[in-house]
Parts: sequence; structure tokens; C-alpha cells
Amino acid sequence: MYTDSHCHLSFPELKSNLADIRAHMASAQVSRALCICTTIEEFEQVHELATSYDNFWSTVGVHPDNEDIYEPNIQDLIARGSLDRVVAIGETGLDYYQMSERKGGRTIEDMGWQRDRFRTHIRAARQLQLPMVIHTRSASEDTLSILKEEGESGDNGSAGGVFHCFTETQAVAKAALDLGFYISFSGILTFKSAQDLRDVAAWVPLDRLLIETDSPYLAPVPYRGKTNNPSYVPYVAQLLADLRGMPVQEMADLTSQNFNQLFPKVMI
Repeated sequence: MYTDSHCHLSFPELKSNLADIRAHMASAQVSRALCICTTIEEFEQVHELATSYDNFWSTVGVHPDNEDIYEPNIQDLIARGSLDRVVAIGETGLDYYQMSERKGGRTIEDMGWQRDRFRTHIRAARQLQLPMVIHTRSASEDTLSILKEEGESGDNGSAGGVFHCFTETQAVAKAALDLGFYISFSGILTFKSAQDLRDVAAWVPLDRLLIETDSPYLAPVPYRGKTNNPSYVPYVAQLLADLRGMPVQEMADLTSQNFNQLFPKVMI
């Protein structure tokens, strides 16, 4: 059985088709999915998915890109992170991609609000001892530095978590692994242009691998360009299995076991 470790089933293009998606998941042997929260305003919908279906779980957090939304403090995150079936804090992190175009010409110095928000999420995760779902894009140096500054080192007091939809270099992967984090790969891995990423995926230790769709985005080949959903996560597993020279079912089982290790609340 496969586990989709990152999807956005509360987004309208998926939520409106949930019955069909769940049927397709069952047919594809995708037995579980982690529903990711991107704003506090969205949390109630995400959590409702987790409490309504016994194979869904949820997170709580604010995506680094989101502005003009409710800005949570540590207690906001702790209160929601303590609820049943909430298994992680995030997604959280930093995103400096195309900053000048997307952020009105702002500089990295102008993005201090992202870094402050990230620190709030880290501190809540550490208090709860819940893992984090990390989003980092064009910001890996600051992402890793802030995690270290906030005490993340891979020791018993660390929250840990996963660098989701990984697209960075092997050096960044190693730095994340050294801090105790897992690495999750999405449908990007199947894209023709992603050979460098496949090289990283072939190197990451088997006990730190996760698979995801990040749906409704980033549908894998042969569905690239279409709306993604959790039933497509086996295509990511197949590519990873081919890279590692192992049967796809073994990769499915391994990544599902890794999911259990990273998110122990799913086993309670």
C-alpha cells in the first residue's frame, strides 16, 4: 500500500471531487494521505477531512508565500496542533523564488516576515514535539540556518520533519538529513528535465525517503499538466524503485513505514 505524504485535498479542485478521488486512491492501492494546511483560515476544512475519514490526517501551519491572512502565534499553533489527528506543523519554511517579480521587487532583507513566521512554527513544533513539513524554494541556506539557530540538530529534543517536494541539491539534502529530516519527492522526479533531482533521489538513504503528490499540483508523467491527486503517487514510487533497483511494492512499503516513523501520531 502507498502513502501520499503531502496533498491539498481541501483545495476546491480536489474537494469538489473527493468521492471519485477516494475511489481512485483505493483502486491504485493508495491507502493513506496527509492533508496539508496552508493558512489558519483553511485549518478547519483540513482538519475536518482528517476527522471524517480514517485514512486521512492533517497538519496545521501557514505556507510561507501566503500574505494578508491571519498570522498565528505559537499558542495558536499549539492549540490546533494538540487536536486529534493533527500530526505535524506546516507547511512552513521560506520561499524566495522569483522574489522581484512575485513580491513587488522586494529584497531578501524585506522578507523578514517570512523568517519570523518560520521561527514561530519551529518553536511551536518543538514545544509540541511534532515534526514539521518544510517548504523551501530558493532559500535553502536561510532555511537550514534558521532551523539550526532554533535548536534543530537531530537530537532527542529536536522536532525534525520532512523537506517536502524536494528540488534542491545533494548538499542541501545532506544538510537536512544531518539535522534529522526526511526527504520527500513528488511528481517532479518523473519530469524529463529532472535528471539532477533523480541523482539526488538515488543517493538519499532508504530509511529517510517519502513520496508525495503535492496535489493538485505537479502531476507526474504520464499525467503532467493535468490536475494531480493522491492516486498518482504510485508513479513517484515507481520512479524511485527503478532508481534503486527494487520492486515498486517494496518501495511502497518502505516509504509507508518511513511515514509511520516520522509521524508517530498516525499510529495512535
